[in-house]
Amino acid sequence: MSAASLSAFFSWDVLAWSKPLLRGLGVTVICALLGYLFGALIGLLIAFAKLGSSRLLSGAATAYTVLLRGVPPLLIIFLLFFGTNSLLMWIASGFGYNDYIEVDAFFIGVIAVTLVVAAYSSEVYRGGFKAVPAGQLEACHALGLKPMHGMLFVVIPQMLRLALPGLGNVWIMAIKETTLLSIIAVNELMRVASTAGRTTGQPFLFYGLAALVYFSIVLVSNQFFHWMEDRLRHR
Repeated sequence: MSAASLSAFFSWDVLAWSKPLLRGLGVTVICALLGYLFGALIGLLIAFAKLGSSRLLSGAATAYTVLLRGVPPLLIIFLLFFGTNSLLMWIASGFGYNDYIEVDAFFIGVIAVTLVVAAYSSEVYRGGFKAVPAGQLEACHALGLKPMHGMLFVVIPQMLRLALPGLGNVWIMAIKETTLLSIIAVNELMRVASTAGRTTGQPFLFYGLAALVYFSIVLVSNQFFHWMEDRLRHR
């Protein structure tokens, strides 16, 4: 096959699979974004629990973080996918419903990303809180600010500025974790690229395209977080 015909063959394969690949990219970004936003919010609450005075809440938050960071993400996805299915069927059987209940794989994927992001981001927040000088709250008290106001308007903004690089890394981790969702038949970018490679007999072409897309997402994300750091640094 000549170079011209080979190029035409590659172009036709990419063109034919362009829409499925774009849909897969959309699923990847939406799943990662939802999991990241929910996980970052839950992670902030977990960080507060770790730093709080309640030993029970602190212990539970620490145990959650250790467990989720110690278990492979793929295993978490399997446990959620098959465990949720079994739980729903067990509950339904109590009401006399014995048919098979199918769990939405995308929903499970978002939950899996959320749980992992929450565990890692909580440690990022905790480190940010520890890096804020303790005298900041004392200064707020001296100025007559209520503890809640001092936390919201003085401590948390400084913490977020310090935690931003770590949160950027957690976002990149969330993007990469979505590739594991192909195991439970979520039609994200990696699964579509794999299907296209098997169908056309050009796995290197489509895996290469997927690698380029993931690299582009990471590159743009890094630039965005660096821009945010610069903005916050000059405030």
